[in-house]
Amino acid sequence: MANYLLKRLLLMIPTLLGILLVSFVIVQFVPGGPVERMIAQLQGHGVDATARFAGGGQGGDMALGAASATGEGSKYRGAQGLDPEFIAELEAMYGFDKPAPARFIHMVWNYLQFDLGESYYKSMSVTDLILQKMPVSISLGLWSTLIIYLVSIPLGIKKAVKDGQPFDVWTSAAIFIGYAIPSFMFAILLIILFAGGRYWDFFPLRDIISDGWQDWPWWRVAIDYAWHMVLPVAAMVISGFASLTMLTKNSFLDEINKQYVLTARAKGLQENRILYGHIFRNAMLIVIAGFPAAFISIFFTGSLLIEVIFSLDGLGLLGYESIINRDYPVVLGTLYIYALIGIVMTLVRDLVYVYVDPRIDFESRSV
Repeated sequence: MANYLLKRLLLMIPTLLGILLVSFVIVQFVPGGPVERMIAQLQGHGVDATARFAGGGQGGDMALGAASATGEGSKYRGAQGLDPEFIAELEAMYGFDKPAPARFIHMVWNYLQFDLGESYYKSMSVTDLILQKMPVSISLGLWSTLIIYLVSIPLGIKKAVKDGQPFDVWTSAAIFIGYAIPSFMFAILLIILFAGGRYWDFFPLRDIISDGWQDWPWWRVAIDYAWHMVLPVAAMVISGFASLTMLTKNSFLDEINKQYVLTARAKGLQENRILYGHIFRNAMLIVIAGFPAAFISIFFTGSLLIEVIFSLDGLGLLGYESIINRDYPVVLGTLYIYALIGIVMTLVRDLVYVYVDPRIDFESRSV
């Protein structure tokens, strides 16, 4: 197993490099980059936009005094009327004064040191920005994943044992109704019903904890945090039970009908011992295999609309805003973190594989 772990850890390097390279190349061809956005602001808002760039100093004077420059031949749209030297300053400020290969190599070297650069628009490092937003996404992803797994796995096992019976039929109907409801629509319904939208005002809407929590005892902080999490987590899990429940059920059904189960029953073993001592270990392998993808999906991509609707400032909202604003350091930095977490979670999945079923030997397989 040690050799396999070493191979997987070494494989992370080219995998991350490939992800970063593809992302970097795509970013180079996206229209409306930060330089063009600043030029558009300068052309559309004049002094205010210039002051935003240069604080009203020399750069602002240069932009204001460049009306005589034609800007012809510039590679940026809307650069007419701006001094080429000012355009060069903009490029240097955003790091576009160097060739793309040099920028990529510099970026990779910094990423290896976990230096993700500085945000173009938020005046702070990308690392600090991600750490600032991380608690919201961790809260939503962790509790949603935990609740989905704690409900879906026992429910799927119960449905497999009672396959075709009334319990199986009505629970299937219930989870598929929940699956058909979009999370954002259910979130809006919850706000209307329970967050002061129209009827009751039981739950808060903004942030994951109330202001002034630093002066509270720990138990009050825990209760307030849980109170804030009720509605967003409920909106995220409503559609998450169906796939995992049916996956667990079908996996157990496949194992229940195998010969070793019939042999165990013929020996007189109790049904619970057969189910949890023999079937569980084999049936759970396919469920474990899907855990990294499910976790990453819930942890990041699944929380975007929920964060917007409930005014939660997390990674999903940060990623969306950085793409809209062409904040490339934030875009590439968050992609790097997402990719790193995804690769690590895949490795964790393999380790859990071996823990659940020690007969699995990854070293005898090619990576």
